[in-house]
Amino acid sequence: MDVLLIILLAGCRVMVVTESNVMKNIELIAGDHGIGMDVLMEAAGTKVADLASKLISERKLRSVCVLCGSGNNGGDGFVIARLLSAMCRVSVVLVCGEPKTELARMNRSMLPDNVEVLDYMTRYYESIGIVRDADMIIDAVYGIGFRGDLSTDLSDLFGFCNDNKRAVRIAVDLPSGIECDTGRIGGVCFNADYTVSFSALKPLHVLYPSADMCGTISVENVGIPEAVIKNSPFIMLSTDEFVSARPFPKKKASAHKGDNGTLLAICGSYGMAGAAMMSAEAALRMGVGLLKLAVPESIYPVIASRLAEPVYKPLSQSKDGLIDIDEYGKLMDLMTKESDAVLIGCGIGQSKSISSLVALLVDGAVKPLVLDADGINAISSNINVLKRSTAPIILTPHPGEMARLLGREIKAVQSDRYHIAKSFAQEYGVILVLKGANTLIATPSGRVYVNLTGNNGMGKGGSGDVLAGMIASLLAQGLDTESAAVSAVYYHGLAGDRCARKYSKRAMLPSDMISELKTIFL
Repeated sequence: MDVLLIILLAGCRVMVVTESNVMKNIELIAGDHGIGMDVLMEAAGTKVADLASKLISERKLRSVCVLCGSGNNGGDGFVIARLLSAMCRVSVVLVCGEPKTELARMNRSMLPDNVEVLDYMTRYYESIGIVRDADMIIDAVYGIGFRGDLSTDLSDLFGFCNDNKRAVRIAVDLPSGIECDTGRIGGVCFNADYTVSFSALKPLHVLYPSADMCGTISVENVGIPEAVIKNSPFIMLSTDEFVSARPFPKKKASAHKGDNGTLLAICGSYGMAGAAMMSAEAALRMGVGLLKLAVPESIYPVIASRLAEPVYKPLSQSKDGLIDIDEYGKLMDLMTKESDAVLIGCGIGQSKSISSLVALLVDGAVKPLVLDADGINAISSNINVLKRSTAPIILTPHPGEMARLLGREIKAVQSDRYHIAKSFAQEYGVILVLKGANTLIATPSGRVYVNLTGNNGMGKGGSGDVLAGMIASLLAQGLDTESAAVSAVYYHGLAGDRCARKYSKRAMLPSDMISELKTIFL
């Protein structure tokens, strides 16, 4: 199973991420629209059964084990078992005893006679035997209300489920053992190949490491009106939802390079010409009218021999091949008088002099600014420069750079990506693009977007430089910081997905992603 999350819309057009309490409220509102819990339960079970039926037919599976909890999630499981019973041998394991809710009891009573029902606690060894021998295991034990850790007995059960490598494993709404709102995994959890979510994504579906346990996720519409979902509070919106609602403005037939913006990119150092080159080419492919590329004089001939389009601004350099701090005045003039947006950082290197130079440039910036890679590292010891600057700023850290900014461990950043991104953007008044699987884009107003495009083949040096160039290009063309960041992240991932299909995740390169931009907007 691919370790990266794959999400399918599957008939649910509104792609938002809602917390458990909001989802429960949505279900109550649905009741006011005449859509009762019985209708939702039947629809949810049917959607899972549809997926299971397809897999059973395709893979010629013979036996299905449905694990049912005692609440309404178990009720979904009973519906699934009933619907699959005509296709193959179906067994139901009552993991937490007999159902306790009225709806679950009703659907339990509707199971046909050919469905074997076992109580896990009283028929332990038989239950484990069925789990071990099943061709498909469906987890309908715990839903969005689960908190804490699994008991030892249930940890053992899900351990046996995960050990059955032959079986196709499907989770109903979420894999049991994971907390919905935090993605916390206390110990063992059900490890799904497929997860069928209802009406909306939940935080665990897009946060890691919990997303690793979900496999391929489909978001299914179970009858709740789209307007009810869209008008409810949500913590994250997907980038594809944003992009589909805000297409790029059409350019006039008479548009010329001046209308398409001027970008100043301050990038590169001796040994890091590639970073400057990739960010520059990506910026050009995203449609900027004029690119002014300020690089150390030693790498100017290397890049100029490969890229003819930029206007080059060769800079004097220090002995170690980094941009000399004495170029501050020249760069400030370029930033304030000759550009619509500025990119700083791709491959500029690290030193005390570079840190001082970048801090001065950020402090004096008035045009929209993208800080990437070494540009971020340069301000990590002087982070309050972000608060002093009057320029709109976008930061694009990977987890290591984010940890350095905060003075924390990478593990701490990765364990709480959503709250860290949101709080940083609000505190420092910047757009924060926290890169990684399911990149997050946080805004000063508290909005957070999650990107669902992209794949692990993009995890190679240079991918971040491509993204930085794309964002800066859109800024120079007049997009606001939020639109530029969200749109660029989406298309960056989309280009990566196209490359993976063409060249494979192993063989694809960041430069291939730039090439895909040639046709991605056709």
